[in-house]
Amino acid sequence: MPLVTTTEMFKKAYEGHYAIGAFNINNMELVQAITDAAAALHSPVILQASAGARNYAKPPYLKHLVEAALEDHDLLVALHLDHGADFEACKDCIDNGFTSVMIDGSQYAFDENVALAKRVVEYAHAHGVVVEAELGQLAGIEDEVHVDAADASYTRPEEVEEFVSRTGVDSLAIAIGTSHGAYKFKPEQCTRNEQGVLVPPTLRFDILEEVSRRLPGFPIVLHGASSVVPAYVKIINDNGGKLKDAVGIPEEQLRKAASLSVCKINVDSDLRLALTAGIRQHMAEHPDHFDPRQYLKDGRQNVQELVAHKIKAVFGSENKA
Repeated sequence: MPLVTTTEMFKKAYEGHYAIGAFNINNMELVQAITDAAAALHSPVILQASAGARNYAKPPYLKHLVEAALEDHDLLVALHLDHGADFEACKDCIDNGFTSVMIDGSQYAFDENVALAKRVVEYAHAHGVVVEAELGQLAGIEDEVHVDAADASYTRPEEVEEFVSRTGVDSLAIAIGTSHGAYKFKPEQCTRNEQGVLVPPTLRFDILEEVSRRLPGFPIVLHGASSVVPAYVKIINDNGGKLKDAVGIPEEQLRKAASLSVCKINVDSDLRLALTAGIRQHMAEHPDHFDPRQYLKDGRQNVQELVAHKIKAVFGSENKA
């Protein structure tokens, strides 16, 4: 099956009160694990590549890995550029077969963000590609995206209607308290439960609900939405890692967001943690192994299980393809 845009995916997700998982890809093992899980559960899926992924793997390799997955599975897949920094990055992806791009002008003033997004939309729509933009700014670190907590800002609901109408974007990423990376919150931002585990602050569902009221039927996106799965953090730390106070977004909050107007939920850090946990545990248990196929197989299996869990228990997209 050829690549598709997210238009029909998001329409069905909005009406069905579920979300589509958007998983970042960097190598063959991630592409295989994600698409194997999605195919087994008959779930649509978004594969997305950041600038860091494109620099690491090189665009032709990523493109052909995705094409290989489409040969391997009869699967609904959209290929998306995550955090396109400028018009040129978006244009390059549009010209090279991506079906969706994100232009991230969230660091700019409102009118500058509008102008940049509108320029990308005009080019993308002329080539049958859809566009995501962002209002508000998430804290954290993801590849080339570095935003200090002091510079982060929640989305202002009173701006969303003007932004969407002036730009013509197809979906909108908003800031309601999620954050990039494995260290989404400082310890002082959290509370500790009876077991001493950090509990992050609750997402600003009031902002999401007001945005939804102002943009009825319009697909909303959550970035920085990995849960930083404690089991994988523990495996990594038990096998030589040092991930202190890594904490993510509780899955029940993501499921609530998916039941509202959030149609796309991004996952990156959880994939990295699952892969790394599998590799570290394998190497600790088999110190004589040196064949990458041995330890990468375990990492890949972890990722496949993680993606399957997200599809079934968090996003609700099982059997929606």
